Amino acid sequence: MPDPLTIAFADDHPMLLRGIMSLFEDDPAYRVVGKAECANTALDLVKLNAPDVMVMDLSMPGDIFRTISGISDQFPNTSIVIFTAYSSIDAALKALEAGAVGFVLKDSDCEELFDAVAAVSRGDIYITKQYAVQVMNGLRDRSRRVSPVAAVRLSPREKQIVGLLVQARTNREIAQELDISERTVKSYMSALMSKLKARNRVEVAMAARQVEERARAEGSALDTFDNGVGERQLRGKRL
Repeated sequence: MPDPLTIAFADDHPMLLRGIMSLFEDDPAYRVVGKAECANTALDLVKLNAPDVMVMDLSMPGDIFRTISGISDQFPNTSIVIFTAYSSIDAALKALEAGAVGFVLKDSDCEELFDAVAAVSRGDIYITKQYAVQVMNGLRDRSRRVSPVAAVRLSPREKQIVGLLVQARTNREIAQELDISERTVKSYMSALMSKLKARNRVEVAMAARQVEERARAEGSALDTFDNGVGERQLRGKRL
């Protein structure tokens, strides 16, 4: 039996915090290692316990986005899931750009939070169902405004993987589509993160979009990737 996934929570609403923690404490697949009620103590909590997953609210006291960035930079093995009442696309984009890899609204059912935690623990990204398409569009728009990545050349296989990534495919779905192992997909994803200087799959998608647009501007088809049917295949939950 695999070791339980370690998880911590940060929220400044005590009753909600206790309720969420109790749900995961009752599941043997998880081990709750701590809680925090503000942004500063959330970072301290991660420093002390290094949980596999940190579930955080956006409305806590303190600079929450700086905390997300700090956790992402200092503890890359801790995946951050935002669990919030903020329903704006801008809030989701800002959290993802800071380093979060999951975004779930508090009016979602409990199963969606469990789905998000499971997804990020596998290396996937999870966006609350009704916002996946809008968030992807927002990331594409913002990729045009951020500092350009250095010129790189993607291999044919890397282009295929990125093309599926921006269609919201998980590692497992990419592996099935390309008839390769999930471990091979993860290896390619790690190589893409290194090549594109990206911290996570969100930044891979943003940086790869810049590579594609630069190649098109230069009139080269070699560095573009196939986005195929694009948003028609977005299932609206996982990237």
